[in-house]
Amino acid sequence: MALFALLVVMFIAISFGAKDLTLSTVWSAIFHYNGALTTHQIIHELRFPRVLGAAIIGAGFAVAGALMQGITRNPLADSGILGINAGATFMVALSFAFFPAISYSTLMLVSFLGAVFSTAVIFLLGSSTPGGLTPLRLTIAGAVVAALLHSLSTGIAIYYNLNQDLAFWYAGGVAGVKWHHLKLLIPIILLAILCSMMISRSISLISLGDEVSVNLGVKTGRIRVLGIVLAVLLAGIGVSAVGSIGFVGLVIPHIARKIVGVDYRFIIPLSSLLGAVLLVLADLGARMVHPPKELAISLMVALIGVPFFLYLARRERRSL
Repeated sequence: MALFALLVVMFIAISFGAKDLTLSTVWSAIFHYNGALTTHQIIHELRFPRVLGAAIIGAGFAVAGALMQGITRNPLADSGILGINAGATFMVALSFAFFPAISYSTLMLVSFLGAVFSTAVIFLLGSSTPGGLTPLRLTIAGAVVAALLHSLSTGIAIYYNLNQDLAFWYAGGVAGVKWHHLKLLIPIILLAILCSMMISRSISLISLGDEVSVNLGVKTGRIRVLGIVLAVLLAGIGVSAVGSIGFVGLVIPHIARKIVGVDYRFIIPLSSLLGAVLLVLADLGARMVHPPKELAISLMVALIGVPFFLYLARRERRSL
């Protein structure tokens, strides 16, 4: 059902835009492409890669959030809230300042390294006090690191006159996603999601507690490291493509959990589909609210994510 919903939403998103196109034209452009027709070029070169990019990156952000929530047992875990996206954005700012001609593939690698750096700092801060790493300390450490890195990114943008270049990364958007980007994005994100599904059973056991998982033979240290690497990879690659879009990884795993329960063998694949649906709808909404101008896609996601975050924070305040 979720897969069918994703296909329908993607078809609708391709159909609507600044130029009105009939459904039959969209169908013909997708399955019987004719490069001589302007309408087919609009769909094939602009809308189709944009919508496909939103779907694959939304799936990546959602799975990253599911991994973080399962590994840390923190219901508020998300790559944006925990500062992972901020680390990726910071490295993008440095790249634009010192290497303006950087290639897209190199930018993806640099963005991933930035996500790794911020994640390492957050976990070191959160676990450096007596009592070890708790959900509250992890959230606070993430907020602090995110604020610091955002400030540094803003300072670099002002000093090197990068405000225009970095505006996209702060606002977020999939308008710039092209086919040559997708050739890199799709294999990496799909492979990371597949690896996440392969360790999903172990994550389900870890989410029940270390004592339970160890007694059942789970190598908790190894699974945690692998899960964090996958989450950081998905978040870093996503930021390099569409900017810092938060809340997808926070909201979607909770919705998936409501539908299929607490087993991550089902949460992860369902989160990937629902995350794709959410980001495609967010992009469609950003295009349709005030055409031909576009709103920031992060704003559309935040309209859902912020109230949901406040609800979760209120619900979990006693356990935190």
